[in-house]
Amino acid sequence: EDLKKFFLSGNTLHGPLLTQEPSDSIFPLSTDDKQVFINCKAKGNPPPHYRWKMDGGEINTQSDPNYSLVEGNLLINNPHVIDHGGVYQCIATNTFGTVVSREAKVQFAFLQNFGRKSRNTVSVREGQAVVLLCGPPPHYGEIKYSWVFNGQRSFLQQDARRFISQMTGNLYIAKVEASDAGNYTCAVRNMMTNATVFSSPTPVVVRRDAVMGEYEPKIEVQFPDTLRVSKGSSVKLECFALGNPVPSISWRRADGNPLPGKIKINHFSGVLEIPYFRPEDAGVYECVAANSRGRNVARGQLVFHSKNAHMAIDANLQWECKAMGKPRPTYKWLKNGQPLTAEGRIHVEAGRLTISRISVLDSGMYQCVAESEHGAVYASAELKVVASPPDFTGRPVKKATVIRRGGEVVLECRPHASPRATVSWWRGGELLNGSQRQTILQDGTLRITNVSASDGGRYTCLARNHFGTSSSSGTLLVKEPTKILVPPLSLDATVGQSIVLPCEVSSDSSLIPIFKWFFNGKAIDFSRREHFEMIGGGFAGDLMVRNIQLKHSGKYVCMVHTEVDTVSAAADLIVRGPPGAPEGLAVSDITDTAVRLSWGSGPDNHSPVTMYMVQARTPISIGWQTVRTVPDSVPGQMMHATVKDLNPWVDYEFRVVAINGVGVGEPGTPSKPVRTAAAVPKVAPVHVSGGGGARGELVITWEPVPEEQQSGEDFGYVVAFRPLGSSTWIQTVLASADASRYIYRNDSVAPLSQFEVKVGVYNSVGEGPFSPVVTLFSAEEEPTEAPSRVWARAVSASEIEVYWEPIPSESGSGKIIAYEVLFWEEGSEQSEAERVRVIDTTALLSGLKGSTVYLISVRAQNSAGLGPCSPAFNNTTKKPPPSQPPGNIEWNLTNSKIFLNWEHVKALENESEVTGYKVVYRQNWHSRTTVLETNKTSLELQIPSGEDYLIEIKALTGGGDGTSSGPIRIPKMSSKFEILCSWN
Repeated sequence: EDLKKFFLSGNTLHGPLLTQEPSDSIFPLSTDDKQVFINCKAKGNPPPHYRWKMDGGEINTQSDPNYSLVEGNLLINNPHVIDHGGVYQCIATNTFGTVVSREAKVQFAFLQNFGRKSRNTVSVREGQAVVLLCGPPPHYGEIKYSWVFNGQRSFLQQDARRFISQMTGNLYIAKVEASDAGNYTCAVRNMMTNATVFSSPTPVVVRRDAVMGEYEPKIEVQFPDTLRVSKGSSVKLECFALGNPVPSISWRRADGNPLPGKIKINHFSGVLEIPYFRPEDAGVYECVAANSRGRNVARGQLVFHSKNAHMAIDANLQWECKAMGKPRPTYKWLKNGQPLTAEGRIHVEAGRLTISRISVLDSGMYQCVAESEHGAVYASAELKVVASPPDFTGRPVKKATVIRRGGEVVLECRPHASPRATVSWWRGGELLNGSQRQTILQDGTLRITNVSASDGGRYTCLARNHFGTSSSSGTLLVKEPTKILVPPLSLDATVGQSIVLPCEVSSDSSLIPIFKWFFNGKAIDFSRREHFEMIGGGFAGDLMVRNIQLKHSGKYVCMVHTEVDTVSAAADLIVRGPPGAPEGLAVSDITDTAVRLSWGSGPDNHSPVTMYMVQARTPISIGWQTVRTVPDSVPGQMMHATVKDLNPWVDYEFRVVAINGVGVGEPGTPSKPVRTAAAVPKVAPVHVSGGGGARGELVITWEPVPEEQQSGEDFGYVVAFRPLGSSTWIQTVLASADASRYIYRNDSVAPLSQFEVKVGVYNSVGEGPFSPVVTLFSAEEEPTEAPSRVWARAVSASEIEVYWEPIPSESGSGKIIAYEVLFWEEGSEQSEAERVRVIDTTALLSGLKGSTVYLISVRAQNSAGLGPCSPAFNNTTKKPPPSQPPGNIEWNLTNSKIFLNWEHVKALENESEVTGYKVVYRQNWHSRTTVLETNKTSLELQIPSGEDYLIEIKALTGGGDGTSSGPIRIPKMSSKFEILCSWN
C-alpha cells in the first residue's frame, strides 16, 4: 500500500495500478434501460490503455457499436439479454506491464406478469392422477417454479406423490387424495431479479362418486431421446410417473456402468443432475418407475457435443474424441459416412485425428465412433476449407478515423483471404516498418500509441497471399483531447436539500461535447424531471439534484463524449436523513404501572441514532403522548427501556421513534394493545360539593374519576357523611363508575344543617382513598315572606314595569336566587297567570293588551323553592296608539335640504292622544337609521346630495308609536335641482 501511494504521488514512471474494478451486477431489463456502465480505472505513468474480455473473448470496442470505452470504463449500449450477459474482465496495459481486474459477472433478466384470465376448474376422482399446467409468462434468466395451495404463505412441498417440473412449471400429482381439493396457484420466480409473479388460481375438485382403481406407472415427465451436452456444462434430467399406488423412481446407465459419484439425485429421485459434463459422462441413461402393478422405463442418450471447424487452406487440424466405458471402447473415424484411412497427411491415434496442411478436398462431415460390446456412440463435426485471394469488399479499411492527440488508434486490416494474407502498411508513399509507437499486430492491425498531430494522413493496407494481392486506404484525423477541468466531488447531503455536481471540460474547438450522467451504473433519464436536471451548456454539463431523498445515495459518473474520445469522472454522494422506523417492538414484564419494551434498530440513514423516544396511547387519549421511561433519555445504542408511571388496568399501545442529528424519524409499528395489571384505586374524587335540594335533603355531588384512573373492574364510590360535631360516619356504597351525585333524605334534618362529607373509591382489588372532608349544608326552607312595596306603572299600551323591595337576608328566608312575577287579566283566575322570572328587583311585562286591567303579584325563590305571593294589585295599560297613519305627506327637495309636511293625526276616543311625531330616515335599505322627533306637522332635513333616501313618519302617543306612513323614497339628484312631490 505504501508503494502504491509512492507511485501515485508524483511523476514517477510506473506500471498500471487498478483503482476501480468491476463488480458482479444484475441489470433487470426494462424499456428505460438503454445503457449499462461497468467501472474500471487504473493509475499509471505513462497512462495505461484498456481492453475488455467477455467470457474469455476479446471485446472490439472500435467495431462493435454496442460497446464503447469511457476512459477505462466499459459502456454497453442497448444491452441484449443473450448477447451481452456474461463474465467481464478489464485489462490495463502500459509500457511497464499489464494488470487484470477481477472477473465480474453481468446478467440481464426480466419477468412479465401472468394474464388475468381465470382458469377452469379441474374435476378429478380420488386415486386418479392430475396434471396442472403453469403456462409461464414471457421471461429470461434462470426461472424457478413453485406452487401455492389455498393461498398458504409457504410453497407446496414436493414428495414422492407430487412433483413440479422445472422445465415446464407444471404440477404433477401421481395419486389424488381427498385433501388435495382446493385452489392451486403457479408461482414463477426469476432467480436473477428475485421478482415473483403469480398465476390465477386453478380450482381442483375431488369427486367422491367413485375411487380410481390401481394401475401401473405411466411416465408423464421424461427427458429427450437424444440430448447434446457441451463440455463443462451441467445437465438435469427429469422423470416422474403417475400411478396407483404411487410409483418409485430409480436411475441407471444402460451400459451397466455405475453412475458417477458426482451425480446428484433429488426431489424423491425425480431429478438427476450431472455437473461438469465430460466425454465419459456421455451414454444412455434410464429412469425406472415401478409400483406393485408393474414398471415402465424411459431412456435417453447424452451426446458429448463438439464444435464444427472452419479452417483456412494449408492449416493443421487436430480433433480429439473421448468416451468412457468398460471394457474400454475402440475408435474409428468416418468422413461423409465412409471409413477414414490413416495415410499421408492423415494420422489417427485412438480417438485423436490429425490432418496436416489441409486442402479443399478435406472438407466434409466427420464422425468419431466409440464402440464396445454394449453398443456405439457417435460424435459429429463439419470441416470447411476455404481458399481465396485477399478481398477488402466486405471489410475495407475505415475511410476516415478521428482520434484525439495523445490517444491510441487501431486501424484494422481484415481482408477475406485463405490462406491468411501477409499485410504491410503504408503512410502516403512511405512503408511503415514499425517503431516504438507504431506496431503491426499479428492479425494485420496497425496500432499507433501516443498519437501526435504529425500522425495524421492517409494510410494504406496492402495484403497478399499466393492467390493474389489487394489494398485498401483510409484517412486518420487528429484532434485535441477532451479534459475534465472541474470534476464532481464526493459530498454529503441532507434529505430535502438541493445540490449541484459540477462537470466542466475543455475540448477541441471543432468538437461538440455531449454530457451524460450515470447513477449507480445506469444512465439518468432527464425527461422525467423529478429530481435530476442537467444545467449549464456548451462545455459545462452540471447535474442538479433537487429535493434529495435517501434513494439518491450512490456513485455518480459524469461521462463526456466527443467524436474522438470519451472521458469521465466519478463522485460518491451520501444522503443523510432522519432514521428509519425501529423494528420488532416487543412488550414484556407488565405490571400495574410499568412495562418493559425492547426493539431493533432501523436504518440510521448515514447519521447515527442519538436517542429513542417512547410514545403511548390509550382508547381515550388524544393521539400519541410521550411517556416517562427508565432511563429518562434512552441513548441511541440502547434497544430497550422500562415505561413507568402508567395507570393500572388501562389498554396501552406503544411505539418507538428514533432521533439522529438530522431529525426525528418515522415512528415504528405500534405494539398490539396490552393491559396493565389491576390495582387498588389511587385517585379520589375531586370537586366534592353540594347543598340545595328540597326540605329534609342533603345533596352531595362530585366529579367522577376518569376511566383510566379507576385501576380495575367493578369500580364504584363510597359516600360518607355525618352531622358536624358527630363522631359516627354514615356510609353509602354506589356501585356505578358513572355516579356523580347522591341525595340523603330525612325529614328530621333541620334546614341548613351542617354536615361533614367525604367521597371514596373502590374496585375489585380493594378500597382506595377518600377525598378531603368538606362541610356542606342541608337544604334550606322556602322563603317565609313575600317581597314588600310592590308597585307598577304602565309604560305603553303593551308594557308594564313592576318594582319591589328585596327580601332582607336576615329574614330567615335563606339566600334568594330569583323572583317570580305573576300577572293575569282582571276577571280570570290566578292559576291562569303568566310568569316572568328575574334575578333583579324589577321586571318588564310585555305583549299586553291596551286599555286592559292586569292583576300583579311577586314571590321570592331560594334553593328550596318558592315563597308566598305578595298581595295582588291592579294596573291598567294605556290606550293603544292611533291606527290611522300620517297622511297627505308632501316633500320638497332643494339643494341638500328636504322639507316635509303632513296632516295631523286625530286619535279616536279609545286611542291615545298624539303628543308629537317621529321621523325616521336612512340611505337606501341597509344604512344606519336616524330618528328625529317633533311636535309639529312639518320638518326640514339637512342631507348630503347624491344619495337616495327612505323616510317614514309615525305619530307619538302615551300608548306607543302609531302606525307608520310606510317608506317614502326621495331620489338622488343634482344640488341645483328642485323637486316637489306629494304623498297621499
